Amino acid sequence: MNISFRMNAEFRSYLSYSRILFTIAVALLLNVQNLAFAQDSTATAAAAPAGGGDAAKGETLFKNNCAQCHAVTDERVVGPGLKGVSSRHDFAWLAKWVRNSQAVIASGDPYGVKIYNEYSKAQMTSFPNLSDDDIKGIFAYVDQAATAAAPAAAAGGGAVAAGGDAQGGAPSDLFVIVLVALVLVMILVLGVLLVIVSLLSKAVNGDEGEAAGKKDFMTNLGNSLKRISMDPAIRSATMWIFVLLVLKATLDGAYSVGVQQGYAPKQPISFSHKLHAGEYKIDCNYCHTGVNRGKSAHIPSANICMNCHGVIKKESPEIQKIYTSIENNQPIEWVRVHNLPDLAYFNHAQHVNVGGLECQSCHGEVEKMEVIQQRSSLTMGWCIDCHRKTEVNTKDNQYYDKLVQLHASESKEALKVADIGGLECSKCHY
Repeated sequence: MNISFRMNAEFRSYLSYSRILFTIAVALLLNVQNLAFAQDSTATAAAAPAGGGDAAKGETLFKNNCAQCHAVTDERVVGPGLKGVSSRHDFAWLAKWVRNSQAVIASGDPYGVKIYNEYSKAQMTSFPNLSDDDIKGIFAYVDQAATAAAPAAAAGGGAVAAGGDAQGGAPSDLFVIVLVALVLVMILVLGVLLVIVSLLSKAVNGDEGEAAGKKDFMTNLGNSLKRISMDPAIRSATMWIFVLLVLKATLDGAYSVGVQQGYAPKQPISFSHKLHAGEYKIDCNYCHTGVNRGKSAHIPSANICMNCHGVIKKESPEIQKIYTSIENNQPIEWVRVHNLPDLAYFNHAQHVNVGGLECQSCHGEVEKMEVIQQRSSLTMGWCIDCHRKTEVNTKDNQYYDKLVQLHASESKEALKVADIGGLECSKCHY
């Protein structure tokens, strides 16, 4: 049966406003990603190379030869920061210094002697094999990187001031606007549906519907909501949805017990893995001495820190905490980040030394972390999934020759950890 009815002017106006607001909300959603990319593109603009050298080649030379002791900014590392050094000295002096700083100091050069004494008479490594073009490229890269670092730092500070603490995860203004727009669209859609239901009811009920039509819109809307709330089917569906949501939240909470993914506690000393492992390329094994030899990777002792910080950044307040620890004969109370339950056995040497895994496989990109955090879930399911997918490193290892031969006779797939007992309970639970 076809039911026809005439929309009054009020309903047509309501639909028109709804359509306009819905269009605005969709436009906001479609432009979120474009706005974010536009902001990123302005923040990553790089300065042009300076000094007439090849800055790209100079970057490689700088990171391989200079980054361990010098920063491109004013920051003091082992030696002075290099920002603006090409404007303070002519190229001839810089070339002599890079190739043989001790000869410059021995000649009585006032600035060379001053720097030598200021930095505890630490001898700079000589680079006699670097050509003039190599040295020009290094200082061109320094000028470029120093110029780009200042705007980046300013932009970073402004972002923190505008958006609050980055670790706090405060939503941006654009996100809030989009969220409010979505809520409004949902309300408008619900209102339109209720109006349609009301008008259909009028058409079906005839005169009774005509009488109801004389009432104002809000009265009709209230009556419709009341009828919906009293409908047994709707009340039953609402109750079941609520029960299912509570059940899901309970199960999610139960499964997350003991899972510390994302855990990043505050440490007693502000140690930056991004600086040490990322910028200065210090090998993880240098500090975590047990990773190739035993079950535990070991937390570095203060003595390991002092191998470098006996001469580097001694005046830093954070480094002074190391000195205090040594003077008082008290260990630094680092907060453990990655924890496994006592019922699980894990051996670093087996995975790193035998399996050939990189630290990032389990710990994430540590070289990019300012504050260390647990990136993987480290659950039993996560470990089992890794054993099922990871191929055994059999190259140049005669121990696996017969196992590979037997596996190849039964399967065409590569030998996985699961194929050599990686899923047996006793491997991890003893």
